Amino acid sequence: MDPINPGSEEYGHDTEGEEARQGRGVPAPAAAPARARIVRLVSGGLLLTVNPVDGSEIEPCPPGREPEAPRPRTPEERAEAARALAPPVPPGPAAPVLPLLERQEERERLTAVLGRGRSARLLGVPGSGRTALLDAVAADCADLAPDGVVRLSGHHRTPGELLHELFAAVRYAPGRRPDRPELLARLRDAGAVVVVDDLEFGGAALDELLAAAPECAFLLAVTPDTPAPSAGAHLEEVLLAGLGRGAALELLESAVGRTLTDEEANWAGDLWFESEGLPLRFAQAGALLRQRDRLRVTPAEFDAFGALEEAFGPTDPAAAAKAAAAAFDGVDDPDVELREIPLPSLGEGAAPAGLLASRLSRSAQTALRFAVALGGELPHQAHLPALVGDTHADAALGELMACGLLSPAGPRYRLAAGVLTQLLAQGYEHEAADRAHTAAQHYAWWAAHPSVTPERAAAEADALLAALAALLTGTSNGNANGSEAEAERRATAVLLARAAAPAFAAGLHWGAWERALRAGQEAARLTGDVAEEAYFHHELGVLAICAGNLERARAELEASIGMRGVLADKRGTVAGRRALALVADLSGDHAVPAPPRAEEPVSPPRGTPAARPAALPVPEPATAPLPGGPVRSPAPAFPDFPGFADKGPAPATRPVPVQGDGRPGLGSGILHGARRNLVAVGAGALLVAVLGTVVTLGAASGNGEDPTPQRVTSDSTPTQGVPDEETDAEETPEDPAPGETGAPTGSGAPSPSGSGGAPPSSSTSPGTTGGPSSSSPPDDPSSTTGPTGTARPTTPSTGPTAPGPTTTSPKPTTSPTKTTKPPVTPPTTPPTTPPTTEPEPTETTSPPGEEGSPSNSASAPLGGPPAPAGPTATETPA
Repeated sequence: MDPINPGSEEYGHDTEGEEARQGRGVPAPAAAPARARIVRLVSGGLLLTVNPVDGSEIEPCPPGREPEAPRPRTPEERAEAARALAPPVPPGPAAPVLPLLERQEERERLTAVLGRGRSARLLGVPGSGRTALLDAVAADCADLAPDGVVRLSGHHRTPGELLHELFAAVRYAPGRRPDRPELLARLRDAGAVVVVDDLEFGGAALDELLAAAPECAFLLAVTPDTPAPSAGAHLEEVLLAGLGRGAALELLESAVGRTLTDEEANWAGDLWFESEGLPLRFAQAGALLRQRDRLRVTPAEFDAFGALEEAFGPTDPAAAAKAAAAAFDGVDDPDVELREIPLPSLGEGAAPAGLLASRLSRSAQTALRFAVALGGELPHQAHLPALVGDTHADAALGELMACGLLSPAGPRYRLAAGVLTQLLAQGYEHEAADRAHTAAQHYAWWAAHPSVTPERAAAEADALLAALAALLTGTSNGNANGSEAEAERRATAVLLARAAAPAFAAGLHWGAWERALRAGQEAARLTGDVAEEAYFHHELGVLAICAGNLERARAELEASIGMRGVLADKRGTVAGRRALALVADLSGDHAVPAPPRAEEPVSPPRGTPAARPAALPVPEPATAPLPGGPVRSPAPAFPDFPGFADKGPAPATRPVPVQGDGRPGLGSGILHGARRNLVAVGAGALLVAVLGTVVTLGAASGNGEDPTPQRVTSDSTPTQGVPDEETDAEETPEDPAPGETGAPTGSGAPSPSGSGGAPPSSSTSPGTTGGPSSSSPPDDPSSTTGPTGTARPTTPSTGPTAPGPTTTSPKPTTSPTKTTKPPVTPPTTPPTTPPTTEPEPTETTSPPGEEGSPSNSASAPLGGPPAPAGPTATETPA
């Protein structure tokens, strides 16, 4: 084996080692499904991404993504666009070319009007030859305008759609659909001869069309059923009448291809009277006579084996026509045998569609049935083989055109005027629902195929929309499977709308895009497919944004977001919210305000006025206790609760700054709850009242540990039997300063004069509020001021007073006391000498909170108000 020159036995294995080394030796995975066709368009400063999977996305066009500015098309580009808008040449035997008779005057008049730059309106009944006259006038005006001649179809078109088609015909702007202002600006300087066939609107809509392109000359072909133009529209009206008898017979001979016999001429005269000289009727009558000539010739003369009869009907139409023409022209051919075929009746000549269709090939008849099922729209010739089931079914288009059963409508063909009604009368609507379903299934596969360009799908829009309409309006045949068949058709309608709508959007045929979305949304609603219905709502919202209808866009997007939220469709919901945010930006209506900055004050809810930042005081620290003893703090409005931020009547504080995630802190959230603050204040007040009641009852019940009363009143004495050791054992404070006295207590010692029978006098406790003490009045010369003994003082409480309402009535003593009777022995003489020693008074402390009480205690601070006069507790004998 030579590694340089491998032999034949190594064919196909020379790269096996290399593929294994590179990881390619493993079997290839299954082919991935075809990628979705995603197209990006720019419309009015918005970038539209047509996504057939999750829904289209729309956003402001970023810099650098704008397409090139529209430019005028070159003559070559205009010719290419004209060929794209023209109907295709039908395959099969060519139809005879019919002359334009008795139309020269109208042709010259229309050409002259358009040459002056004015617009004209051609009015004629269906079948009067309007399309043929438009072709002739368009050929005469090819060099009148700088942008040439533009042929448009007004069949199922609105003024806006026609303006966009005109823009695409005269300006080269790929990937760009201008919005309304840009469209009007671009068409303002466009100069072309615009020929519109089958226009369906008038009045204000027609004025809008004419005003949008003031430099264009319009030639509009309408029927008598079309609304009339407004009084201000400067249009020249041209009426198109029927042909005369002589012109009608000449047209019939041209259609037949031979001279008419006398019988045929008389029959043609009756037909002219019945049809009022419509050219379409004589073109169809010529087809009837050609079929009659073919039938008169024996089929065995041309097709011994029946091959031509299977392909083209009973016999070869061209050979039969040639043989019949030779026979009728007097050529004596012994090999041709003619059979006697009667002429059609007058009724069959006036409504010849049924008779003509019965003599066509089976493929042509099936194509007619599909056209009837689609409401008169014939599928493109490329779809006929798949629909009919015959590889040569595209030749049926030529048969139908030669018989005058079709008329061009833009880039396609549809049934001629009156043909649909005549075929329905002949029973061609049988199984129309099944045929429409078959056509919809075929179009759903075809429109979603990646090889199909959006332009091709847009050209077939009328047939696709007709299939959608047929599926939604079809009814069951009354059998048991009717409901199942209807459900299947509606599901097919959803698939077709889902496949066709993105193609129409990418092909810039937005009128068909909207119709497909509407039909798909209705089909999804009928089938109960919420996911697909949400998709159609989303697409309708995006389309409304592009059209500038923001209110409709908001409604459609909100409906889509709600449905996708129920289905937990995250990607679809995100796409909908992005589009809804764009609606809010475009309308200037922001539902959610931006969070405030950290330095800005946060406004309290429910109208509570917020303090200005400049006037916010700094919170004061807690008050420290004063030196010299404990201080009773003022009672708060309600007690402190852990976890409650609003404690009492707090001063205005600085607003809580917003945290990093844009949310206020916990304290700010609690402070902002005004209603919760009111509820908490009420609860606190109720709790304070309960606590005050409990404290009052506890104070009235006394101290269980010390049964000895700690307070004496002015009308009571200390408890009898208290030993003097208790008094002596009291802690003696420091000596008071000069001029200060001790606590005024009742003296139990005898006077200096030696009289010791006086009982101890009563005195009040220094801590008693509002109780006058028993002391000698200052103006009595016989009273003594220095007591010889002291009673046990009451130790005031140094703890904070329990919260509660303040009362001014004196508190009752904890235990009853005995009242001392006045002495019976008369008083002795006044003392002549002062007492030898002064007892050390007991120092008591009065709470600073009771400075306003009328206390006569000697423990009052220096410089305080003088004690009021009162009776003395100890008297000396006179």
